Amino acid sequence: MKKTFNTKQLTTLGLLTAVLLLMAYTPLGYLNIGPLAITLNIIPVALAAVTLGPVGGAIIGAVFGLTSFLQCIGIGGTSAMGAILFDINPFFAFVQRFIPRVLDGFLLGYIFKGVRKAANVQVSCFITGFCSAFLNTLFFMAALVLLFGNTEYVQELIAGRNVIVFICSFVGINAVFEMIASTIITGLVGFALYKAKLIAALEN
Repeated sequence: MKKTFNTKQLTTLGLLTAVLLLMAYTPLGYLNIGPLAITLNIIPVALAAVTLGPVGGAIIGAVFGLTSFLQCIGIGGTSAMGAILFDINPFFAFVQRFIPRVLDGFLLGYIFKGVRKAANVQVSCFITGFCSAFLNTLFFMAALVLLFGNTEYVQELIAGRNVIVFICSFVGINAVFEMIASTIITGLVGFALYKAKLIAALEN
């Protein structure tokens, strides 16, 4: 795994960071619906994993996670759930918002490389985009249940249901929309980046 980036890759990293920050601090990145939000910020994370591999994906995932946590304290937007979780335990709120996004980006880099061995670039980008949304939701909700599952707030949300049933019903249409949008946009943009010879994983 490459540990350093060349100038072209650093430029790509900077551009994807800028895109994510623009999305995070404008309505482009979040659509708040109830306690959860439909987020498109997973797309720059997927594109970073595609173009820069696991390390690049993890870096952009970290930026996403940080902006998500800052919403818990009203910086760059507000998150109803985040604010409540921050009041319960600020450290756990940071972990729940930050770590899943870093892990998502890191794993996506390997997912793209693995799929690329059996499929063409565009298919690999589509699958990576889908996995970005799927893993983001999975890790986010798993961290929520693991860190806050015993709190009164989350117990009220679960309302006695099986944990898996709770997660599926809670994320609902939000997760479906994220998966569709991330799959299509990552697939199309990723293929364009491939044509521009900006996918580092293919150069190794």
